[in-house]
Amino acid sequence: MVHNNDELKSAERRNFLKLAGTGSFTAAMVAGGAGMLWSDAAVAQTAQEEREREKAADHVMTVGTAYVLGASRSYPILQLDLKENIQNATNGKVYVKLAPGGQIGAGGELVQKVQSGTIQAAQHSLSNFAPFASAVDLINMPYFCGSNQRFTNLTQSDAWKKEVHPKVEAAGFKALFYVVIDPRVVAVRKGGNKVITPGDLDGVKFRVPGSKMLQQYYRMVGANPTPVAWGETPSAIKQGVADALDPSVGALYVFGFKDILSHVTFTQAVPDSQVYSMNLEWFNSLPSDVQEGIEFAGDITTQQNLAKVPAARAYAMSELAKAGVQFHSLSDSQLGEWKAAGGYQNSEWDEFKVELAGSMDTFAKLEEAAGTMGRYYVHDA
Repeated sequence: MVHNNDELKSAERRNFLKLAGTGSFTAAMVAGGAGMLWSDAAVAQTAQEEREREKAADHVMTVGTAYVLGASRSYPILQLDLKENIQNATNGKVYVKLAPGGQIGAGGELVQKVQSGTIQAAQHSLSNFAPFASAVDLINMPYFCGSNQRFTNLTQSDAWKKEVHPKVEAAGFKALFYVVIDPRVVAVRKGGNKVITPGDLDGVKFRVPGSKMLQQYYRMVGANPTPVAWGETPSAIKQGVADALDPSVGALYVFGFKDILSHVTFTQAVPDSQVYSMNLEWFNSLPSDVQEGIEFAGDITTQQNLAKVPAARAYAMSELAKAGVQFHSLSDSQLGEWKAAGGYQNSEWDEFKVELAGSMDTFAKLEEAAGTMGRYYVHDA
């Protein structure tokens, strides 16, 4: 039997609304993520499975994110995989209720909800985590862990777990797993010139978030840092209030920048990294076998995330290229120019090192960890 596209879309919409209307929102998400919403039988089976899983579980874990489920195609935060892994690794003792797409908040709002125990876990950037646990802001120090491999080496290291995790836990959180997305890039608005050297940023109005470190970095490499709230950034780029911005390629695609950019350069200065955090008090209240299962699920999803990074990047680049965006990778000597101008070895960063790591000695331990290959390999652009 052949269905036309309108019939399929109509069936998908009907089944989604039916599930959501009966309170089975997570089932609607699961069916949608698996591409099964068009099939009444598959939808009914998914809803039944989700009901049974929730009923059989001892604990319900609500996980909030800012991204729709399909975003993992270009922005690998793997919400459905994490849900599945937690449920299976705890032998069904935990049921994960997903709240994706910003439906219960995004960024700092989600961090607050985890801290207060309103929800059990959430995905958010490390930059949004920094106001609650400042030590994690070390990742925003240019060229300290900008490449995917250095970021993975650092966050998986004993030094990070010993020096940074106690500070995270003191604020009421437990890190479940760190999500590699890709480094931030230099993305120039339509009509702008490509950026290869720091000299090419002279006079460029560069959109920056509220991070003092990122503002200082773009000043050091010759740009004119222009703080703009994230929600206002697309219109600021379109109107020329800002000439350039620096999310990862995956984020540029997910947030709809493809038609307003001309050039993207891989400078590898700072990671566009995310974390899933949990409420520490809730986690500590769980039986030890359930805690171990959740931690193992985080480990499994980490490995799936690292494997997904190059595929997600390739998809985002392909879609941006179709819209006319040109990409530029830098040679070692060109990258060296950026590092020399703004890298963390410059004395301008010393006060940040002491403030965030606690001492220059502790920073040196973390620096060694970032440069030491750990158990996980990840692809770099």
